[in-house]
Order: sequence, then structure tokens, then C-alpha cells
Amino acid sequence: MSSEHTSGTGRLLTGVAWAVLLLGLWLWGREATDGPGGSSAPTTGDVAAVGRPLGVPLPPAHDPVKAAAPRRVEIPSIGVAAPVVPRGLDTAGAVDPPPYDRPGTVGWFGAGVQPGGPGAALLVGHVDTESKPAVFYGLSATRPGEKVRVTRTDGSVAEFTIDDVQVFGRDRFDAHKVYGPREAGRAELRLITCGGTYDRKARAYTANVVVSAYLTDVRPAAARSAT
Repeated sequence: MSSEHTSGTGRLLTGVAWAVLLLGLWLWGREATDGPGGSSAPTTGDVAAVGRPLGVPLPPAHDPVKAAAPRRVEIPSIGVAAPVVPRGLDTAGAVDPPPYDRPGTVGWFGAGVQPGGPGAALLVGHVDTESKPAVFYGLSATRPGEKVRVTRTDGSVAEFTIDDVQVFGRDRFDAHKVYGPREAGRAELRLITCGGTYDRKARAYTANVVVSAYLTDVRPAAARSAT
């Protein structure tokens, strides 16, 4: 998402905010104001679903732990290692995204779930800028079984395992399915960006990439230096 992708950002992040605050109301966000940037979003299709490939073993879930705010997120399979900043709501009622001049930064909905606690913590990032890919450009290339590591403010590292990768078309968006926990009582993570193709007429991306993951390990602060 670039500074010119106001519609894609608003549509996605307004949905994030209200899904948490109002338990999954169907909202579509703000209207478009500008055109696309210089890079294209991953074109995986409006309603394509990667899901879970057959034969991919997934580890058991780790019990939720004492929650702590995220400080950094790593997705080794796509080369992401980025700082995380808390974001609140803007005057339009949407989650305020990371600053446009910091495309390598990931935003966390700070009024929602903290990673490691029960429920789904929400991380959002731009897909591109006006001239180049941004932090979550490769998000649609992740696959079930791959890891997401969140360094938290208490120094611990919460490790999540991806169990689902989907692209939800804006005309079939289901906030309950996207933002609600997949299993009650489990510590989960959602990583979200724009996807599909850029619709110039609507001035918005046609879809949202949504990666779901669940807590499978937690390493104390002292353990990180030994790995």
C-alpha cells in the first residue's frame, strides 16, 4: 500500500478496527482518492485460497501466555525482519496505518489482542510504495508450516506457525472469518495486506491477503541469544 492507496488502506484497516471493536461488523472503509503506486500487489486472485497443502504436518498449539506488546516481527521464509509500532484509530474510525515514509514498518492494532494472549492479534503492513515493494509485498507467498516470530516488549519471542493463507475479494469479505479466532482460547496471529490486482476504475485493490498463524512456542529473553 502506498500513499496513493488510500482506498486499499482504508478498506482493509477500517475492517480491522471495527471487526475487533464491534465483533465483526461488515464495513468497507473509505472511498478511493488517488491512483496506484509504481509497484503491483501480488496477483494471487480475488478469492484464491492457498489454504493448507495436503501432507503438511503442523505442530500442536502452545497454551496462551502472559500477553506482551510486539516490538519486532520476523518471517524468515520471505525475508521479513521489521519493527512493529502500535497504531490507534484515526478520525475516520480506521486503524491508523504505519507512516507512509516508513514502508518497512509493521503496524499492530494496539487496542486489540497482544501476541501470545488468547484471541487473534492483528498485524498490518503496506504491500508497496509509489516506487518499490514494501514490508508485506511477499506475504501471499508464505505457506502453512512456515514460522512467524514476534519479539515482544518483555524480551521473549513468541513463535507462531502459519496454518492458512487466503486472499479475500472485497466483494466477499467476511470479517468474522478473517478476524475472529479460528479456535476458541488459542493464541493466534493475523498478518494482513492488500492483494489481488489494482482496479483503476475503483481505485482500490481487489482483495486482501490474510495470513493466519497460531502460537506454537515461546522462548524467554535469555534463550534468544543461544539460538
